[in-house]
Amino acid sequence: MSTLNINGTLVLVGYLGGLEPILNTGPMIMGRKSVAGSVIGGIAETQELLDFCGEKGIVSDIEKIKMQDINQAYERMLKSDVRYRFVIDMASLKN
Repeated sequence: MSTLNINGTLVLVGYLGGLEPILNTGPMIMGRKSVAGSVIGGIAETQELLDFCGEKGIVSDIEKIKMQDINQAYERMLKSDVRYRFVIDMASLKN
């Protein structure tokens, strides 16, 4: 909340489970900040997000893996040996 501008909104998309600590309403009221949520965003919201990220140069950190390496990736995930999100290179399906 402290990183939001005045009149800013923190939007939570998807179920995150219980969040701790509970939001402190003092800074929310004084900064006219709000929290909103949605189970999922729609197509228009997703496109808006992608456009925003493209304009601002926001990218995700990923580790691209071949489909053939999916079992090793799963074992690494179980060991918490994953630094970035795994993304499967679908071109590897042709091999």
